[in-house]
Amino acid sequence: MGNALFIIWRESAEAMLVIGILYAWLKHQPDRAAGMRYLWGGVAAGVGLALALALIMLGVIKTLSGDGLERFQLAMMLIAASLITQMVFWMRKHGRTLKRDLEAGMALNAERANWWGMLTVVALAVGRESSETVVFLYGFGFESHSASEWLLTVALGVGLAFATFWALQRGSQIVSWRRFFQLSEALLLLLASALVIAAVEKMIMLGWLPTGIDEVWDSSHLLDDGSTLGNLLASFTGYRAHPALTPLLAYLTYWTAVLLYRRRPA
Repeated sequence: MGNALFIIWRESAEAMLVIGILYAWLKHQPDRAAGMRYLWGGVAAGVGLALALALIMLGVIKTLSGDGLERFQLAMMLIAASLITQMVFWMRKHGRTLKRDLEAGMALNAERANWWGMLTVVALAVGRESSETVVFLYGFGFESHSASEWLLTVALGVGLAFATFWALQRGSQIVSWRRFFQLSEALLLLLASALVIAAVEKMIMLGWLPTGIDEVWDSSHLLDDGSTLGNLLASFTGYRAHPALTPLLAYLTYWTAVLLYRRRPA
């Protein structure tokens, strides 16, 4: 559940950043009372979009069985890995202008007295984060834990996100938004690579890919991925004590693509 807690914490903190930017901007507007109603309406609508997606996914799961369910789980792993990677690079590109872009969109809607347009901006911003969280959580094995475990994880993740947001808003030199995104970006890419490994292993299980060499090396004497620490490392980074060749090649391909993309000029 550690990777799920991290995802909820990170995505909730980013959503709070968006809400905080818009809230601070609205406080200085003459029509702030009306704007605040639409701001919180947009937040509720965004969360509602995520809940609707979660219900649709649960409905799909109940109608599938056997290979159909395995294929659906595989698709969600690949989608989650792709979304995580896309989200990291989107934030690297737009992070510095996020505040300016959000405020410009709000100002345009306020100038036209288009409060529903403002609500839509907020709903899409919050809904994007919330919906991604739903996809990520299913990719990391939503169905393998009880409802009470997930409720506790969500509560802890949101609570940690609020504490992080409060600390970052204080403007500390030790913890800043820049450092927060740098650290979380690295961890998110590690999580995405772990999903790639899991997806390739599932494709091997379904007979879609060859295994290659069954065991490239054996590092279980150093750290067994069945142990508590090894399992945590496997969940966060894709570590395997007995890696097969095909998943290992997929892992190396993913990181090669990520590093080459990062080296592109801005």
